[in-house]
Amino acid sequence: MLKERLRSDLTTAMKARDEVRVSTLRMALTAVTNAETAGTEHHDLSDEEVLGVLTKETKKRRESAEAFDGAGRAELADRERAEEQVLAEYLPQPLTDAELTELVAAAIAETGAEGPRQMGQVMKVVQPQVGSRADGRRVSTEVKRQLSS
Repeated sequence: MLKERLRSDLTTAMKARDEVRVSTLRMALTAVTNAETAGTEHHDLSDEEVLGVLTKETKKRRESAEAFDGAGRAELADRERAEEQVLAEYLPQPLTDAELTELVAAAIAETGAEGPRQMGQVMKVVQPQVGSRADGRRVSTEVKRQLSS
């Protein structure tokens, strides 16, 4: 379903001559195809797996933009951010700070974790709930914060 939406949006972007959107969607579809053909046999990805691929590609764009900014290459950083925005349209709404805080607090209560040493237990409970709605670094920072206080 999501893969078909990407293809449909690519066609629309081509007709509109939106170069950034066309190149970004082509890159995303290529990444999905690469994931489908990875391993010993071809398999179609589920929407959840496609979201995982798009999340990785979005993260790559964010990291590239930061690297380009650090190197003084503002025009390349702007392009990476534009691609990130296109990909973000296909991702679920990110968790707010309050929602993330609630999820982590519930996971800590569920596991009975009392300190930073039990961070792994809490992360195992939180990650499936969060999915692709929050960056792993952001989740681990919140878990550390709550376990340390």
